[in-house]
Amino acid sequence: MKGLSIKKQLMLAFATLVAAVVLVSVFSLHNLAAADARFNGFFHGIDTRESMAVGIRIDANRRAIGVRDMVIVKDSIDLEASKKMALDAHVAIGLHLRELRDAVAAAPDAMPRERELLGRIVEVEERYGPVAARIVELAAAGKREEAMEAMSRDCRPLLAKLLTAVREYTDYAGKAGGEVATASTAQYEAQRRWLALISLGVVGIAAGLGWLITRRLTTALGTEPAQLAAAANRISGGDLRPVEGAVSAPPDSVLASMGAMQSQLVTLIGQVRGSADEIAIASTQIAQGNNDLSARTEAQASAIEETAASMEQLSATVRQNADNAQHANQLARNASEVATRGGEVVGQVVETMRGINDSSRRIADIIGVIDSIAFQTNILALNAAVEAARAGEQGRGFAVVASEVRSLASRSAGAAKEIKQLIDDSVARVEQGTGLVDQAGATMTEVVGAIRRVSDIVGEISVASAEQSAGVTQVGEAITQMDRATQQNAALVEESAAAADSMRQQAADMVGAVAAFRVAHAPS
Repeated sequence: MKGLSIKKQLMLAFATLVAAVVLVSVFSLHNLAAADARFNGFFHGIDTRESMAVGIRIDANRRAIGVRDMVIVKDSIDLEASKKMALDAHVAIGLHLRELRDAVAAAPDAMPRERELLGRIVEVEERYGPVAARIVELAAAGKREEAMEAMSRDCRPLLAKLLTAVREYTDYAGKAGGEVATASTAQYEAQRRWLALISLGVVGIAAGLGWLITRRLTTALGTEPAQLAAAANRISGGDLRPVEGAVSAPPDSVLASMGAMQSQLVTLIGQVRGSADEIAIASTQIAQGNNDLSARTEAQASAIEETAASMEQLSATVRQNADNAQHANQLARNASEVATRGGEVVGQVVETMRGINDSSRRIADIIGVIDSIAFQTNILALNAAVEAARAGEQGRGFAVVASEVRSLASRSAGAAKEIKQLIDDSVARVEQGTGLVDQAGATMTEVVGAIRRVSDIVGEISVASAEQSAGVTQVGEAITQMDRATQQNAALVEESAAAADSMRQQAADMVGAVAAFRVAHAPS
């Protein structure tokens, strides 16, 4: 039964008990039926036949008394009464005899000896009956002497034989009835012993099965069901203190499993509680970090907005620089034309030189402005490159643009320096030309060449200024994109802060939920 479940063990035990009860019931019913058959066989068999034989004997005596009285009485009334008694007894004997013969013929337990004794009774009655009837007739006819003689000669010997045959039959029937009763008693005793043994066996089996199942259940449970229910109720109520008796319970019992479950729950709750505390701390730190990041992002957004404003100013300055460069280019062309016509209008050389001197100063001023713009552009490009490096992957394109802007600014600064140098030379030459009007014609050709070179350089400055304007425009667009990305980052930071705060609240709720469980304090 070790491999069977508790359900199958109980079903097998109850089935065994039911089978034992059915066996005892069948055995008892069989014995009752056999006892009833023996009783009916005795009561309706040999005992009844014995009673019939006794009735024959009684009626035979009554008939003999009636016949005797008819012989000895003289009163007609007594004679008639004796005759009636004799005839009634004779009829009763015939009736009893027929019933006895039928009973013996139909009885399955009738032995040959009984049939033999019954045959003697029938034989004697067949001889004695007519004799008794003839004596009754003689006595009724008043023939007392003949009746008395017939009674003495024939009636008394036959009556003695009849009574002897009936007595032998009743003795045999009584003996046979006693044997039947003795056998019935013996069978009853044997059946009672068997029934007692079977009942004791059934009781033993029931007790053994009860003990075995109780032991199996006790071993499987580990303790009483009430204690298990109390432990389960405590655990379900959040009380995770050690289960009483679980340590000493059998390894595979329910109590031991409940103790192991309690230990695992304590470990799990401890881990959950520790994780909840760590989550609460981490969420708090994340919330603080998000707040700091939000502040830094807002500061970065403000800085980018300021940078965008500066870039707009730079763009305006660069556009103005481009306009000035174009204007300078136009002036250089005009100067070239004036120098070409200088040979024809020598008288106007001084005035023209003054105009050139003024123009040279203006160009010098413009070149100074260009140099200042290039320097500022270089600084802004350097700052933009630093911000692009801070922006990481999103600022890579902006870093390239900033590098190009620095390159253009460097080129513009170089060109401005060169132009400034040329302008300085031109101013010196103009000053010398003012004092050397006589040499104007000789040096006019050189002036025209120089002015042409200035025109070319100014053209390059104009082209560089246009490229610089385009670069600044791209930088402005990149900064605008950075501004949008920064605003998006700020929104994401706010959402992250809200999520961190929600996680912190959930961690607090988890800590509160886990706090509902009660566990034993660890020994210090």
